[in-house]
Amino acid sequence: MSVGQMGLMYGLATFVFLFSGMPIAFALGSVAVIFMYFFMPAAQLSIIAETIFSELNSFTLLTIPLFILMGAAIGKSRAGADLYNSLNRWLYKVPGGLGLANTLACSVFSAMCGSSPATCAAIGSAGIPEMRKRGYSERLATGLIAAGGTLGILIPPSLTLILYGLATEQSIGKLFMAGVGPGLLLTTLFAIWVMYKSWAEKSERLLNLKATGMAAEPVEFYSWKEKLEILPRLLPFLGLILVVMVALYDGWATPSEVAGIGAFGAMLMVMAIYGCWRWSDMKVILSGTARESSMIMMIIAMSFLYTYVMSYLHITQSAAAWIVSLGMSKWEFLLWVNVMLLVLGFFLPPVAIILMVTPVLLPALVALDIDLIWFGVIMTINMEMGLVTPPVGLNLFVISGIAPDVKLKQIMWGTLPFLGLMALGIVLLCIFPEIATWLPSQYAGS
Repeated sequence: MSVGQMGLMYGLATFVFLFSGMPIAFALGSVAVIFMYFFMPAAQLSIIAETIFSELNSFTLLTIPLFILMGAAIGKSRAGADLYNSLNRWLYKVPGGLGLANTLACSVFSAMCGSSPATCAAIGSAGIPEMRKRGYSERLATGLIAAGGTLGILIPPSLTLILYGLATEQSIGKLFMAGVGPGLLLTTLFAIWVMYKSWAEKSERLLNLKATGMAAEPVEFYSWKEKLEILPRLLPFLGLILVVMVALYDGWATPSEVAGIGAFGAMLMVMAIYGCWRWSDMKVILSGTARESSMIMMIIAMSFLYTYVMSYLHITQSAAAWIVSLGMSKWEFLLWVNVMLLVLGFFLPPVAIILMVTPVLLPALVALDIDLIWFGVIMTINMEMGLVTPPVGLNLFVISGIAPDVKLKQIMWGTLPFLGLMALGIVLLCIFPEIATWLPSQYAGS
């Protein structure tokens, strides 16, 4: 059997196992073990445990459970609601201020949490009812939170960028820095669209009210006392973000150490501010952290085995050689890679795509002299798009759970403009790569 046929069989078997409903970790592991049994020396089976352990025995991997703990501590508290309420009180006079407050709340909460579903749940549970109550359309209210939640995997800390860094052996610190500029870019694009769309919707509502002779909408107002009284709940978390980013940017600590600082600081603050010191509160945070960390670490372990088998059978090398032999230019290659990633995002979660696809693309990326830090950001934005596209768009189902009376179809229509803005973000990053590469070039850490 040729290597090409072997590769097709390997890929087909992978999709069969994944679409069978089997958990991702066991699907990847099963395919790897089956091919090891039939196509590799029997001695290879006896070193499976050793192979997995050697790959997982990495200090860098500590960043994953620690950042998950940081996100769980913040996500299980009322930090999201307080963040949203604080921003709304300060921005209510801005046209589309409520939508802008939700956009910025998603951005800031992403920097504290690093999880897209958690960001959707935390901000959406408070933001969606308030936006709908004030006349925002179902599409805009739900689409904004679904898309805003995707910033969780781009703005550091980002589990997606950590996994990409492990797969490509790139500096996680530099990847985190590379996510800052594009994260701010997408936040700005989202904010501009939301301010315009909410203004347009409000103008239409006022015309309808005037035409029907109904009373005008109530005017929202917050005194300086109301604005200032909520800041003590918000400022400690913004301070934590600042400490984490400064420690990382100035090279005071490694990403793993920064994750420890963030987790410790987040736990202290939720205990001090929200009284989450009882065992019933801590159990929710710690058990959630343990479950999510175990799931991700299992996926990582099995993906290492999966890519080891691909490499041993020369599938990875042959696929890379075939891609290079097509003679595509750098930009043609990137175009088709983006299309492929977008399509894969329809069916698979970001973790699976990164760990399965990156080892295949890596040799071709190196051969075409594509900046791997920059490409990590491009890949992550593609993963963001996958989070809001059916049938496996995780954020769509989170929003559907928060607003069960809104049809999934309306949520999907609401995310379409934001998908266009993400695509525009990729185009801008291709034209101005410095948006992602400038900050890492100044990074003092490793």
